[in-house]
Amino acid sequence: MRVVFVLIAALIAGTSAVAAEQDSAGPPQSTKAAHHGKPKPELLTPSPITDHFALRATFFAAQLNTNLHLDSGAVPGTLVNAEHDLGMKGHLNQGRMELIFRLHERHRLRVDYFGSDRDGDRPIGHDILFAGNTFVSGDLVQSDLQYSMLGFTYTYSLIRTERFEVGAGLGVHLLQADARGTDVTLQQHAESSGVGAFPTPAIDATWAISQRFAWTARAQYLNATVHGTSGSLGDYHTDLQYRWTRNFEIGVGYEEIRAELETQRRTSPAGFALSIRGPELFLRASF
Repeated sequence: MRVVFVLIAALIAGTSAVAAEQDSAGPPQSTKAAHHGKPKPELLTPSPITDHFALRATFFAAQLNTNLHLDSGAVPGTLVNAEHDLGMKGHLNQGRMELIFRLHERHRLRVDYFGSDRDGDRPIGHDILFAGNTFVSGDLVQSDLQYSMLGFTYTYSLIRTERFEVGAGLGVHLLQADARGTDVTLQQHAESSGVGAFPTPAIDATWAISQRFAWTARAQYLNATVHGTSGSLGDYHTDLQYRWTRNFEIGVGYEEIRAELETQRRTSPAGFALSIRGPELFLRASF
């Protein structure tokens, strides 16, 4: 989180410098504009519709539900629930970061990241076939599960006014999941990993309710198969934000991510399904 505060401090300094530069330059030369006809109207009220850049630091109180299996060739592994069967945490207080760039008036690029690293350590309640190894009921099993998602989403604003903006576009999400399990009692070890890149059609909307309040929402979803790896991804978000000052907002929101990944690689075929959902509290810096 130190990086977040450093970036926010840099934004404050940069914004102050720009404002001071504009003030020292004196009033605008209106006589020049008169020779070029009627100027193009601009959106002046600060809002997510007028922001050219935004950095959002988020506290995400996530609830997770994870199912996975590690196969051995044609022999399917046991489907296990990571939270119930392996003792991994079902709740995660997670920090997140998001960047938004407005390239032109109607073109926007959003970059966001989510990652989690959880482990479990408990005697299992039933036999589990994990990548060809049988972990026997009552054995102490240590497990580790890592998941990360990096997204790049471009949208074009089909509608853009002072109060409303609706955009559509395409995103690319890079997914990676790594699972490891060790039967401490029998000294057996199994692990598998899966990587996928999935394009996701996207739609987003913004409503500038007033000079202080704005509501945003977005949705992305796709089910696809790429090079023997199949998966689906759904990412849904909505939030209400309050513009505290011209360049800073605070807000609350709700996020839900559903991801599934199936890999048929001969070395370590596996399946993975993850559901993440929960409320958010965020600080947003923009200009």
